Amino acid sequence: MTDLTTVAELGGVLAAISGAAYARHAHPAAYWSTIGLPASVVRLLASYSSTMDACGLTVEPSRWRALALKATTRREIRPVPPRRGLIRPTSTGLRIRLRLASGQEPADIAASAERLRHAWGVHAVYVRDVKPGVVELRLVGFNVLRKVRMPRRSRGGFLRVPVALREDATAFLRDYRAVPHELVLGATLSGKSMYLRNLLTGLAAQPVVLVGVDCKRGVELAPFAPRLSALATDPAQAAELLPVLVKEMEDRYDLIKARQGIALGTPDELITSDVWGLPEDERPAPIVLFIDEVAELFLVASRNDEERRDEMVTHLIRLAQLGRAAGIYLEVCGQRFGAELGKGATMLRAQLTGRVCRRVNDEASAKMALGDIAPESVYAACSIAAELPGLAVAGDTSGGWSRMRTPYLSLADAAAVCRETADLAPDVPVLAPFRPYVPPVSPGDSGTAPAPLLVTE
Repeated sequence: MTDLTTVAELGGVLAAISGAAYARHAHPAAYWSTIGLPASVVRLLASYSSTMDACGLTVEPSRWRALALKATTRREIRPVPPRRGLIRPTSTGLRIRLRLASGQEPADIAASAERLRHAWGVHAVYVRDVKPGVVELRLVGFNVLRKVRMPRRSRGGFLRVPVALREDATAFLRDYRAVPHELVLGATLSGKSMYLRNLLTGLAAQPVVLVGVDCKRGVELAPFAPRLSALATDPAQAAELLPVLVKEMEDRYDLIKARQGIALGTPDELITSDVWGLPEDERPAPIVLFIDEVAELFLVASRNDEERRDEMVTHLIRLAQLGRAAGIYLEVCGQRFGAELGKGATMLRAQLTGRVCRRVNDEASAKMALGDIAPESVYAACSIAAELPGLAVAGDTSGGWSRMRTPYLSLADAAAVCRETADLAPDVPVLAPFRPYVPPVSPGDSGTAPAPLLVTE
């Protein structure tokens, strides 16, 4: 009887271990909440001082503390670690604040992040500077990019859209007010379309004018036509649309000058204010221009197309240089975007502050996106596997960069959001000729029916 009981207990232990191993692989969030979190907290509390000492993050105690120890105890005076705050658990990891000791800096903690990760048994450790003398350690318990779940508090705002999850479990916000123009590069099936879907659906519920240029006959942006104020589906239509946007930008500058009493002959480049300084009832709605496969605007098949190409590139450069103050923002997507496209390509790329590089086919493509702003991130972009669509490296001109992944959003759901928010599209009379025609949906049609064939008026 005793042997049977022992076998049953052993079987229960093996089943529990097998179940924990399965949960860690298949349901990492549940495993972290039930097993990983308590285990990591115990490791952290039990080994905090010794781990800090092994990482070289301890310092000699202050003179007064040393005198107090000598007076009250006979223990050996040892170096002390940074003072630790309360441990705050999250759904993806832990957060803890450290008060740096005299002579320490945040870079000292960041340099030991990999050692701390192994010592406390977590997936990653990130360091954030909170205020002088205080840093926050963000411990991530599992790989949050394997199955993306956006944080509940990842709410954006006007022209701020949470479109991806960073590897430190925080939301990546596409903020057009802070980063007006962005370049998104990536090979086929790397996740560019998914990124655009999340952006479009996030902006669809806001009073923002959405304009699309999709030279693949509109197959990428056509499902969102009910919410678009203008759509060009080939280079010829783009050549007609871009001058209209430039004229709209100039009219907005005239509106700013008239409001401020500046002479009408003042060059646009000398005006330092923008549309956000206008009263709300006079302020025109911001415009976001989405360009899919930008290389199609540069490529020409004959000499007759070169003049049209040069004009389009000039208009794009003007929009990138001067559009921010007029409330016009660019979202440029492509597979490659370098000097080989022709005159003006490098100049346009230099105006695109935000950079998102997805899986690319060669190192040169990654350097086009990130090499001039964050050279150390080029290797990270080249190491993205094809089995992880949506994974990307995001950087900006400040030199900072991070890995992120876009959550899955089906085309049908994105198109449904655009249909529901079609009435929110601001009225821009100059764009009326370019508004895509969408036949009305009959009451009996399903809400998830394919988008109808579009015709430009």
